[in-house]
Amino acid sequence: MNIPEVKLGIIAVSRDCFPIALSTKRRQAIAAAYGEGLYECPVTVENEKDAQRAIEDVRAHGVNALVVFLGNFGPETPETLLCKKFHGPVMYVAAAEGDGDLINGRGDAYCGMLNCSYNLGMRHLKAYIPEYPVGTAEECAQMMKEFVPIARAIIGVRSLKIITFGPRPQDFFACNAPIKGLYEMGVEVEENSELDLLVSYKAHAGDQRIPAIMAEMVEEMGEDKLYPDLRERMAQFELTLLDWAEAHKGDRKYVAFADKCWPAFPSQFGFEPCYVNSRLAAKGIPVACEVDIYGALSEYIGSCITGDAVTLLDINNSVPKSIYEEDIAGKFEYDIKDTFMGFHCGNTPKCKMCAGCAVKYQLIQNRLLEDGGTPDFTRGTLEGDIAPSDITFYRLQCDSEGNLRSYIAEGEVLPVATRSFGGIGVFAIPEMGRFYRHVLVQKRYPHHGAVAFSHCGKAMFEVFKYLGVPDIAFNQPKTLPYPTENPWA
Repeated sequence: MNIPEVKLGIIAVSRDCFPIALSTKRRQAIAAAYGEGLYECPVTVENEKDAQRAIEDVRAHGVNALVVFLGNFGPETPETLLCKKFHGPVMYVAAAEGDGDLINGRGDAYCGMLNCSYNLGMRHLKAYIPEYPVGTAEECAQMMKEFVPIARAIIGVRSLKIITFGPRPQDFFACNAPIKGLYEMGVEVEENSELDLLVSYKAHAGDQRIPAIMAEMVEEMGEDKLYPDLRERMAQFELTLLDWAEAHKGDRKYVAFADKCWPAFPSQFGFEPCYVNSRLAAKGIPVACEVDIYGALSEYIGSCITGDAVTLLDINNSVPKSIYEEDIAGKFEYDIKDTFMGFHCGNTPKCKMCAGCAVKYQLIQNRLLEDGGTPDFTRGTLEGDIAPSDITFYRLQCDSEGNLRSYIAEGEVLPVATRSFGGIGVFAIPEMGRFYRHVLVQKRYPHHGAVAFSHCGKAMFEVFKYLGVPDIAFNQPKTLPYPTENPWA
């Protein structure tokens, strides 16, 4: 419910000195190859009036992501005005030759794509153009299917409000960043105090919906893995956040949270919010820890791209040599420097955890706030090892100068027991050691990274490009040194 549904449409364009039937026929072939889920605009655009009619048609049919198809060379002004006048993300693809003779059936769209791109630049318009944007009907249809998750993320970001509660903890100031970059991408921000949240929480005491949420929690976790005396409090808090999102989204369609979860929260609310946060993340409503606004945005983008649950983790600790030698060396093609442990107190959704995970207590907070005694209000974390999976580790950030930057690295969670506490997993990313030093440390990224549970770097890269992020770093192979890498090291 909290991520967009993409309705993709296609408009064919035609240069008036080429047969219009060529573009129309090629558009129809793409629609047939694509199958269900694509709206085929019947207007083939040759001029500006055609462009206006085509835009009106796709809007009337609920299209929110558009493919402009150069069935031949294409009319430069009308085809780029489609991008200017359309209200959502736009993709451009062009027809390859081979479906007719090269006299009356040649379209020259290979050439037309060059001038199309030039004209888009002249008008300062953003559009998605695939790595090789020229193809047969089947190839264009496949490129369009790859555009859908990209479009979903762009639509989501442009209609997103990030709601925060509380200032960032002093010793986690690394999560601070100028919000200027959010507004540049079209994201709205609503900042509130922890007191606002507490007042709303108390107002939800006795809410008639609480028993149903408690039953959901028991069904998810099991009776023996969920403290009985915390269930009502946690259900009350979940309803508080859901109701706040609905009441405060304003003219926005989608919401993410960035909340201050310590040190005051547990003593005043009576529990740690981690398990509730994990449940919202599983519903497509990320709740970033420690008021990490860009962490919440990063998570939300991952949810849109994958249509799946995501999490936010500390890039936390190295893998001990003993664990590496026992469980990794000789079994996986990773050096010890390729590995690390991703950890957080307990915000990763249960669907991404190993069997045996349970709601427990936060050991570090118990030491700090309860003097290491019998856990009371420091209970509420979802703990266990994160399940083995392909992953994409990534983050979109605004640096201290207000410049957007990002990183993306694909890898996996290994089937290796962590022997530790919290929501934690052994991660492996090729050339992580170099990436850690020359991207994460060198470019001053904070300790939080978002995790999508699939390899989605290709789509993520295109989303960041579309959003105007100029610096998109990745884990470069040894054959491609980083600018700051010492060649003699």
